[in-house]
Amino acid sequence: MTEEQLPAQPAPATKIKSPHKHSHHNAFYGLGFIGAAIYYISTATSFWAGVLGFLKALIWPVFLVYEWMKYLGM
Repeated sequence: MTEEQLPAQPAPATKIKSPHKHSHHNAFYGLGFIGAAIYYISTATSFWAGVLGFLKALIWPVFLVYEWMKYLGM
């Protein structure tokens, strides 16, 4: 008995992910982070208030959405 050889199948195409697909969103967040950090740290009255300000700067979009929804009456 002889073995039949099947034709070689081409490798499936893989998508290459672009690291710059949504870079404008990252820039918006980064600039917002820097601005929030400067604001919160400059208004801090103690070291720990500055640390808390830095942590708040990390999650500044949460405050933005909260105030926006409060403004819209949701």
